[in-house]
Amino acid sequence: MTTRRAANLAILSVAALAMAPRIASAQTQLTIVLPPPRADFGKSLGEALRLRRSTRSFDPRPLPPQVLSELLWAAYGVNRPATADRTAPSWRHARETDVYAATADGVWRYDAVKHALVPQLAVDVRGQTGVQDFVGTAPLNLVYVSNAEHLSGVPREEQHRVAAADIGFIGQNVYLYCASEGLACVFRASLDTDRLARTLGLSETQFIMFAQTVGYEKA
Repeated sequence: MTTRRAANLAILSVAALAMAPRIASAQTQLTIVLPPPRADFGKSLGEALRLRRSTRSFDPRPLPPQVLSELLWAAYGVNRPATADRTAPSWRHARETDVYAATADGVWRYDAVKHALVPQLAVDVRGQTGVQDFVGTAPLNLVYVSNAEHLSGVPREEQHRVAAADIGFIGQNVYLYCASEGLACVFRASLDTDRLARTLGLSETQFIMFAQTVGYEKA
């Protein structure tokens, strides 16, 4: 009998990832190299802005590897390889944000420079990424984690304000990509950040700010 986990692994092992480790590598501590984003994808900026909206009803089917690749690249990928600069701005070039991807098969951290997923946890923690019921069954929840080590010189009470602004840019990039590619999406602040940080094994300098759910809208 085919399980949900087996079905997800099969989808993520399509030809685009034939030369890279499969998503199951979270259990063997291997990194997944994502397929490169297409040079030209999606609708025009004007069309994406017109279509941008929040959705809270998601189909559980996983995102194809190419879509996941382009989504993460649009969110916070490298758009200038010579300097490793990103698709979203960052306060004083701090780059204090890490994007974690929580799926049915575990959690991975997005390595923008390598355009790869680094395994973090081989457990389904989607239900911990928010208080709404849909987060536990949606195919992808992005968790935005900031690191105070990259915010030296910023008073502690202002670190969250800086981090929130930088993550807001990333979240809007995700919204526009989703609108452009016909995906459902919602940016969220309601989650138990302390519990999720413990589950993910984050360091004392890391703090979770927001999460964002992505998938196909339920018919």
